Amino acid sequence: MSIAETTRAEVALLTKKLGKNLLKVKEFRGDTFICIEPSAVPQAILALKEDSELGYDYFVECVGADYLTWQYERDLPGRFEVVYNLYSTKIHARIFLKTSVNVGETVPTVKDIFLGAEYPEREIQDLYGVIFEGNEPLPGERFLLPDDWVGYPLRKDVGLGGEDVDFHLGTRGPAVEDVQMPHAGESFEGKTGSGDVSGR
Repeated sequence: MSIAETTRAEVALLTKKLGKNLLKVKEFRGDTFICIEPSAVPQAILALKEDSELGYDYFVECVGADYLTWQYERDLPGRFEVVYNLYSTKIHARIFLKTSVNVGETVPTVKDIFLGAEYPEREIQDLYGVIFEGNEPLPGERFLLPDDWVGYPLRKDVGLGGEDVDFHLGTRGPAVEDVQMPHAGESFEGKTGSGDVSGR
């Protein structure tokens, strides 16, 4: 959808404020996604928050995604996307802002606009390796993972398992696949734990 095709006041506001930094507007299942350059994220969020008519005063969340292996059409070119979910308690509406970066590129933090953004940004940094400028971890510091963890487990180039797991006090446990048992589903019979749950 072109920017001119939508009538949402949020799009008109950000078109005026961001100019060429507003890249695309997408309507999907009743939601509006506004795609912007990473450098414009704080400006866009502040504009939506401070606008007297719109009043996007509630930061719901921001989430990350890795599109390394995605083979279909994309809204943005970067490998990683960060999606901001904002809600207006004034007009009872929701808007999504999307931006994308590649490995080594940063997104400016918005924790100074919405304090509630601090922890979601740190989670994205810890799990995907996307750094939020102004909310960077200290050297050797992890947020959700142990400080000596190497890598970013939600990246698509990380294996899905099969290795033994390190537990507390230096013990090692079996790989997930060593202890998995099939469970009953709609298309096959199986067991969960030691109890038979099939019998269909």
